[in-house]
Amino acid sequence: MSFGDIYQIAGSSMTAQTTRLNTIASNLANANSGATTEAETYRARKPVFATVYQQNQQQLFSDNMATAGARVQVLDVVNTEGELDRRYEPGNPISDDEGYVYYPNVDVVHEMADMMSASRSFETSVDVLTRTRSMQQGLLKLGQ
Repeated sequence: MSFGDIYQIAGSSMTAQTTRLNTIASNLANANSGATTEAETYRARKPVFATVYQQNQQQLFSDNMATAGARVQVLDVVNTEGELDRRYEPGNPISDDEGYVYYPNVDVVHEMADMMSASRSFETSVDVLTRTRSMQQGLLKLGQ
């Protein structure tokens, strides 16, 4: 595996975690936004990731079909299908005819835990990039 492969893997991981953090921020920002109907209510969003394996040109023509590298790809950001929170608030100006207001299916505690996990994954990728650069610099010093 080359240094370029390492940079590509870590970079794609950072991009994926940034998307994850953005969806978490969107979910937290809309956690208390009410709506008159279920159809208008914000639904929590989650990114869908996939691993994309890449093969080296030399490996394509050899017997060994091992993967040379991989990257993370964001396939989509989907709405979750959890149950909405329906609250009886007849004094609320956006309540329906029966006095109910619909709130999103955002679990703030779960979102905060997910945010911590995404932040740590991002930090790990930054650490990988830092260590890879350090190794490259060490290799260059060997030639002196």
